[in-house]
Amino acid sequence: MNEAGVVVDTSGARSAPQTNSSARLRLLTRADVPFADSLRALAGWNQTTADWERFLATEPDGCFLAECDGAPAGTATTTVYGPELAWIGMLLVHPDYRRRGLGRALLLRCLEYLRGRGVRCIKLDATPAGRTVYPGLGFQDEWTLRRWVGRRAAPPPAPPAAGLRPWRAGDASLVASLDAAAFGVCRQRLLAALAPQSLAGLVVESEPGRLAGYGFLRPGSQRLYLGPVVAATDETGLCLVRDLLARTESQTVLWDIPDPNAAAVCWAEANGFVVQRPLTRMFLGENAAPGNPRQQFALAGPEVG
Repeated sequence: MNEAGVVVDTSGARSAPQTNSSARLRLLTRADVPFADSLRALAGWNQTTADWERFLATEPDGCFLAECDGAPAGTATTTVYGPELAWIGMLLVHPDYRRRGLGRALLLRCLEYLRGRGVRCIKLDATPAGRTVYPGLGFQDEWTLRRWVGRRAAPPPAPPAAGLRPWRAGDASLVASLDAAAFGVCRQRLLAALAPQSLAGLVVESEPGRLAGYGFLRPGSQRLYLGPVVAATDETGLCLVRDLLARTESQTVLWDIPDPNAAAVCWAEANGFVVQRPLTRMFLGENAAPGNPRQQFALAGPEVG
């Protein structure tokens, strides 16, 4: 029995509640996606059903559902980047089942799974409410970020950046070292999955076969989403931001920016974006590969980093 009287069950099959417990955890399955996405909608988050499908495809044994009184009540997902780092996301509990310990139980189940995988550092992006809970479990602050919202204003004419071209299928391997330097570890599998889901993908090629930056513009359930955008220099990063936003046709865009990236923050402010909410990146364990937030001009999302 886990915290808050929740029975941990990873079989995916239904089982009877234990004594003095009406809740249990099991694996999230594709049959649960409609519920999971309805829970996401209740929270006002921007992910899509394609995101849920990607979580299940990339980490089928690391996505969990909480049931209470026989009904689905909460979700949590994990993304394993390797032994150095994994992520916890989509930690959601239905309003009817809050204050029963389900969120904590889901979080602990994710930690148990990731430790079983031998992961040395676990991260998440915490809301202000979550920020009060996670330190008690050993999480520490790394840096802060903010979600910005806005739409592209008519930009002044600008020549296209040298080497700017559309993303190609093989680019995930070409940006691996650049992305690892910025994020901390290689996300090649994630980038290869995000690319076909994106409305636009761009890279800046400094020389044949050598990339100085990349970025995606992705669909969302509520708004378009800018990110990830990673670049070695401010000039390249802002060029990618500008050119991706030029493809939005003045639709509203959500954009998560690390506060340490002063160039991206200043550009967002100067171009009419406003802060929607603050978040805190937190870590548990040995943060041996912290990356460089000043090279991250847009994040991939709080659910994956």
